Amino acid sequence: MLLGIFAYAMSIMYTPGPVNLIGLHGGLNGKTRAHLGFFAGVACAMFIFFMAFGFLGVTVIPHALLPYISLGGSGYILYVAWGMAKKEIRVGELPEQLQLSFWDGLFVQLLNPKAFIVTLPITTIQFPAAGVAGSSVMLWSLVFTVFAFCAPGSYSLVGRWVGKRIENPVYFRVFNWVMAWVLVFVAIDIGYEYGYLKLN
Repeated sequence: MLLGIFAYAMSIMYTPGPVNLIGLHGGLNGKTRAHLGFFAGVACAMFIFFMAFGFLGVTVIPHALLPYISLGGSGYILYVAWGMAKKEIRVGELPEQLQLSFWDGLFVQLLNPKAFIVTLPITTIQFPAAGVAGSSVMLWSLVFTVFAFCAPGSYSLVGRWVGKRIENPVYFRVFNWVMAWVLVFVAIDIGYEYGYLKLN
């Protein structure tokens, strides 16, 4: 049963999503070390979700609020995409814009419906089925918090590795636009599926 929990969590956490795409973008621009706080914020948000849902269940956040949280998260992702699209990249001069902090990571993950998708089934269905309760909830929450930190971190390392092999600034500019539009698509998809459709 625990193997199933890990398989489910990893398949969701490590697939491309807004947080992982932001990590990839930061790595490409040489910001992996600078964004460690951002990754920690993401991990902290996941810890909050696992602990809250693990001990208190879905009553912590009324179901009726989820569409509005999703729409807020979509808006924040669009804001990040706009920051990526307008950035000018010069080789040898790392951009100063889009400096992501712990609070940015915490905020974007708390508003990320993907975080709900990961935590709700695990805490309300899989944890009880595997006999995870009481202090074990905290232990497993910490384990998944580490994975939540490593997910955007691993994307950032891949971006950094690729970025060191690119010298022409045109490639950086194209990548910024592609990543920005991917984030726009993700934001629209989240806002539509988890916000608009739930409200109608």
